[in-house]
Amino acid sequence: MSIALVTGSAGLIGSETSKRFHAEGYDIVGVDNDMRAKFFGAEASTALTRTKLEKSLKNYRHEAVDIRDTAAVNAVFAKLGTSVKVVVHTAAQPSHDWAAREPHTDFGVNAVGTLNVLEAARLHCPEAVFIFTSTNKVYGDTPNLLPLRELDQRWEIDPAHAYHEGIDETMSIDQTKHSLFGASKVAADVLTQEYGRYFGMKTAIFRGGCLTGPAHAGTELHGFLAYLMKCTATGRPYRVFGYKGKQVRDNIHSHDLVEAFWQFTLKPRSGEVYNMGGSRHSNCSMLEAITMCEAISGRKLNYTYVEDNRIGDHIWYVSDVRKFQKHYPGWKYQFDLKAILQQIHQAVIAG
Repeated sequence: MSIALVTGSAGLIGSETSKRFHAEGYDIVGVDNDMRAKFFGAEASTALTRTKLEKSLKNYRHEAVDIRDTAAVNAVFAKLGTSVKVVVHTAAQPSHDWAAREPHTDFGVNAVGTLNVLEAARLHCPEAVFIFTSTNKVYGDTPNLLPLRELDQRWEIDPAHAYHEGIDETMSIDQTKHSLFGASKVAADVLTQEYGRYFGMKTAIFRGGCLTGPAHAGTELHGFLAYLMKCTATGRPYRVFGYKGKQVRDNIHSHDLVEAFWQFTLKPRSGEVYNMGGSRHSNCSMLEAITMCEAISGRKLNYTYVEDNRIGDHIWYVSDVRKFQKHYPGWKYQFDLKAILQQIHQAVIAG
């Protein structure tokens, strides 16, 4: 029996991972205690997704464990032992706005929780592949120092700059404003690198741009495209924060990210770091996203503009994914921005 243990298994990336690895013949052990409902309210709960996983995946079982609980996490791993061949750690507090409200909770989930999962894996299944979903917020607001030009609908980087194709893994994570969320994810990111480099575990860190897809329970504080489409299609008011609505994000479908996880699993490395997002293949400004949502839904978005941007927010961020593509040339994008938004719209309409 080969087990893939997935933390945050009922979330956007965790549920996609559970389905993908189950299809490859793994038994899935999902670890998720629906903290998302605490973070963002009942509409962001992952309970329904958990139920769907339990009903649709024959070899899925659930552990409602809080990853901050060292003893409980260790007990799960001790029970499973070396049957665990893959650990995909997606559980997190994902909002930099929310982190400032409860710093201890944020750091407990993101940093201490990651340490608990890493150490339990080292003790009980050290040969397992360990994949961690990090974030581009580990770079803090350093991307805002890039030479950016204001265009009609977006900010854009100087075409002659080395990062024109996207920001790569050489950008410094030091001497920058991260937000408390970014800082807790830096701790988890570096810990995962260290368990690879120091202990020789097969760890990978995927520093994501905007991760999205039709299963995303988007809210104002987290889930950019999903929440935007929800507001557009339902008439709910939306707020645009700063930068004239021209801030740029790259967006990657959960399917494409999880396929990258699978490719890494087939040929793992130790302590590797990859920037992973939509890259030049799939990116947009807020204004461009609004236009696309309106075109797809056939409705106008009811939005207001707030002059103050979110603290530490990026003006322009596009991932350079060429390092991963070089290491894993079999990986290809399956979804562009239009296809992503069409799927999200269908999910919103379906309720």
